[in-house]
Amino acid sequence: MDYSQANEMLQELPGWSIDEAGKRIFRNFKFRDFMAAVSFVNRVAETAEGQDHHPDIVLGYGYAEIWVHTHKIGGLHENDFILAAKIDQL
Repeated sequence: MDYSQANEMLQELPGWSIDEAGKRIFRNFKFRDFMAAVSFVNRVAETAEGQDHHPDIVLGYGYAEIWVHTHKIGGLHENDFILAAKIDQL
């Protein structure tokens, strides 16, 4: 998927951004404390495992940053946007 296609699909995902290379989408989620962030990350992990599509996750006190791309192709695919939408529903 090229950058313009990815950017167009991104319009359906408020809060998500695309990296400068156009190869990954990401979003930073804020929480009241560390355990709330961990709980969210665990739900993301369950969702990702169910989709057999695994994001990169950065976890810290009161935040979780989720990076999504298709590892196999080294870039973006429609499935990345589907996973991001499912993460948003959590």
